Amino acid sequence: NTRAAYPIEYIPNAKIPCVGPHPKNVILLACDAFGVLPPVSKLTMAQTMYHFISGYTALVAGTEEGIKEPQAAFSACFGAAFIMLHPTKYAAMLAEKMQKHGATGWLVNTGWSGGSYGSGNRIKLPYTRKIIDAIHSGSLLDVSYTKTEVFGLEIPTEVEGVPSEILQPKNTWSDENAYNNTLLKLAGLFKKNFEVFLDYKIGTDNNLTEEIAAAGPIF
Repeated sequence: NTRAAYPIEYIPNAKIPCVGPHPKNVILLACDAFGVLPPVSKLTMAQTMYHFISGYTALVAGTEEGIKEPQAAFSACFGAAFIMLHPTKYAAMLAEKMQKHGATGWLVNTGWSGGSYGSGNRIKLPYTRKIIDAIHSGSLLDVSYTKTEVFGLEIPTEVEGVPSEILQPKNTWSDENAYNNTLLKLAGLFKKNFEVFLDYKIGTDNNLTEEIAAAGPIF
């Protein structure tokens, strides 16, 4: 990799000063090769902190040497190698800024649907783009939601331009038992990963850490 820096004035259509408004949406990306996370979920503040700390994605065959089946990968705050403070501290800072500026947290899954890697299919890029457009336009705040089992994620019942059946992962699997088993497997990996964060507290009590942990999968 190389890096270069030059004056912003060198870009003809740059907006100067290069300062925009505070974001109204915080989008956390995951590539779920297990095929059990929804394409999009609206997160509570506690869930936003939980998934931010977890930093989940999956390693798949073909992109990682030695990988023959999907493996969960967790990187705290989506950048564990680069953070200096405890992940819970960053999550609290994120939540404070989101509350101050009225931002909504979202979990967007660009991974598999209808089965795990090898049996299901990758969520189509045009569908993900429609989801991102709906988040930015604000239209996803005006639709009905249902809650998933185990992870307790709120998923929209409709997104313009996206087939409604793929929004609920369990509807896309032909084998319900396989779906349930895979869902519990991933939930267990989330819980195991989060155990290392439970002994940290901010302030004089452990309430914040407990609140974040409670926003994870329940089974």
